[in-house]
Amino acid sequence: MLKPKAKVEESPRIKELKFILRRIRENPLSIAGLTIVIFFTIIAIMAPVLAPPRPGRDPYMIPRYGYTPEPQPPSPEHPFGTTQGQYDLYYGVIWGTRTAYRIGLLVVSVSALIGILIGGIAGYYKGVVDEILMRLTDIILAFPGLILAMALVVAFGPGLDSITLALILVGWPTYARLIRGEFLRLTAEDFVEAAKAIGCSDVRIIFRHVLPNAIYPLLVVASLDIGSIVLTAAALSFLGLGAPEGYADWGQLISFSRNWIIGTAQNPFAYWHVYTIPGLFLFLFVMGWNLLGDALRDILDPMIRRR
Repeated sequence: MLKPKAKVEESPRIKELKFILRRIRENPLSIAGLTIVIFFTIIAIMAPVLAPPRPGRDPYMIPRYGYTPEPQPPSPEHPFGTTQGQYDLYYGVIWGTRTAYRIGLLVVSVSALIGILIGGIAGYYKGVVDEILMRLTDIILAFPGLILAMALVVAFGPGLDSITLALILVGWPTYARLIRGEFLRLTAEDFVEAAKAIGCSDVRIIFRHVLPNAIYPLLVVASLDIGSIVLTAAALSFLGLGAPEGYADWGQLISFSRNWIIGTAQNPFAYWHVYTIPGLFLFLFVMGWNLLGDALRDILDPMIRRR
């Protein structure tokens, strides 16, 4: 008589992968967000192929085809038309995707690292160290973020580098507060007390036991912040505090359209392309990262995982 086969126990990694796929499959908006982010990632990677730059020139500078102030409608030579000053809109939005990724990923990465350092030290050592670091954090959080960023950009001088630095200086306190709260919660757990009891160093406890369990909420917030960071950078560029004229930046392309939103008396939508196309790129980029952030929350939130 044949014995029934013993059930093969699945490894934790296989179980985790199945859980992630199930959570994504149960939420169509997660698939939509992931699809949009992948779409923009492909555009950023393939920018030199989709919009070949002119040899010997900065690829981020948009080619110019004249100096006429009136924008031109889409044509075979310019699929998305031209802006005022005859900048090629297609080239601008394609290379502007790279600019958006450069600002978003750099600001979020550096802000998160600063937040982990300051918030981790404050949450682990507590006491006077916590008070000093958190009061410094509170000072920055007391200012409206956009206003403080504008003031810093004006102080540093207009430019994308200034915008990036200003957004980092404004953005890190949020991550510091989040990590501090997680460290305060985790350092009260029994496994941390046990690690201290057997003589583990503070560095080992932080990086081996506490930080890996505190990082998940930060990943969710970071994914949500990428879209908002790009939106804030675009707003600063719209106000003339960003890159030099002609640079591939969505905010600057939208600023080129402000004199042409109304159109003409005969056709109010004569210049629809100058504000609709870069605005649509910016809208989809931000929405994609927001939906992806919601998907990560569904996957990583321990309260949801218990359901």
